[in-house]
Amino acid sequence: MTIRIELLTLGLVRTNCYVVGDTDSGDAVVIDPAAEAPVILDVLRREGWTLREILATHTHFDHVLAARELKAASGALFRIHQNDLEQLKHAPVIAERMTGMVIEPAPHPDAFVADGDTIAVGAIQLHVLFTPGHSPGHVSYVCPGAAAVFCGDTLFKGTIGRTDIPGANPEILRESILCKLMPLNDEYLVACGHGHRSTIGEERATNPFVLEWTT
Repeated sequence: MTIRIELLTLGLVRTNCYVVGDTDSGDAVVIDPAAEAPVILDVLRREGWTLREILATHTHFDHVLAARELKAASGALFRIHQNDLEQLKHAPVIAERMTGMVIEPAPHPDAFVADGDTIAVGAIQLHVLFTPGHSPGHVSYVCPGAAAVFCGDTLFKGTIGRTDIPGANPEILRESILCKLMPLNDEYLVACGHGHRSTIGEERATNPFVLEWTT
């Protein structure tokens, strides 16, 4: 069994999209379909992978712009957390207000994820952690087979997600990071929504917010 992670940084605000493939079965998952669906589809074609699931850590517009086109091209299921559904519905309005972009609405989710769920695609097992704070329905996906956590905009290399936006809450974000992400093993890759990747161990030891909360 080999699980491979392809990182694509896409769209106007350079959002990280992850294509996770099982090289044995050829099944794949896209986490945070940020933008530029043809680029994502090219990776899937190049690797010979079949897209089975489209998962959003949260529904800020820059994390779901390619969801409609990917779903139309593949028939894959699109899943979010139910607490982010209203935000998903308003994504086109928010995108136009913030960037001037006119975007198509994302598809209605085929299903919702909840804390404790497991999404299984081939040999890929993704365990759902409910990690709100940056967004009301933010989730993270833990992949033990790749020792990685896809944490969207909850935790970044050296910093944390914004809490000065509608639906965000700094105390809830703190609890999500300390109670859900920090218990993971040090070697786990922090596959975040923007910027460079890190590890749980590095963030535990050097992230100024985590250090302030724990010392």
